[in-house]
Amino acid sequence: MKLLVGLGNPGSEYKFSPHNMGFAVIDRLAQRHGIILDRKRAQSLYGRLQLGEEEVFLIQPQTYMNLSGNAVREWLRKQPCGPEELVVLHDELDLPWGSIQVRQRGGSAGHHGLESIIADIGTKEFARIRIGVSPDSAETKDSADEDRISYLLRPVKRGLRESMDEMVDRSADAAEAIVREGVHKAMNRFNRRDKSSE
Repeated sequence: MKLLVGLGNPGSEYKFSPHNMGFAVIDRLAQRHGIILDRKRAQSLYGRLQLGEEEVFLIQPQTYMNLSGNAVREWLRKQPCGPEELVVLHDELDLPWGSIQVRQRGGSAGHHGLESIIADIGTKEFARIRIGVSPDSAETKDSADEDRISYLLRPVKRGLRESMDEMVDRSADAAEAIVREGVHKAMNRFNRRDKSSE
């Protein structure tokens, strides 16, 4: 069993914002597999599917980003699994726009959603897919001087929607690779690709 948890904020106004990349990847996975995220459990919208031999839950916490840990803690209580079955998908300001990084564990790097999860489940030992949204790259440098919080919560410019769509696709590929092949193989595949493209 795997719990794929995409982080974001509920509400249509956040749909294309950098901070909702996790939600976007869960939406893409649901679309690929013909799943509708219309079930409610543990303060979340979710759907479930079978991916190879694994039962997979696609989860979007509805608590708002800073309280994501409340929902994740509830999921771990309700399902017969631990943090080792958890994969969190989230935006990452420390990575260049367009890059993704698979990690087996780690700290929050100041991400409030991750801070909430770590505090509520009591461990940093869970996999995550970090989706680079830094506004300091060439394509987004006109946003570099604006307030970071405003940048994260506003929809990205239309000129970036195509590259955003590609990021979501690759992140969905990485999530499926974790489920099918394990974290280490996914790290080798996707982290190496990002290094070669820098």
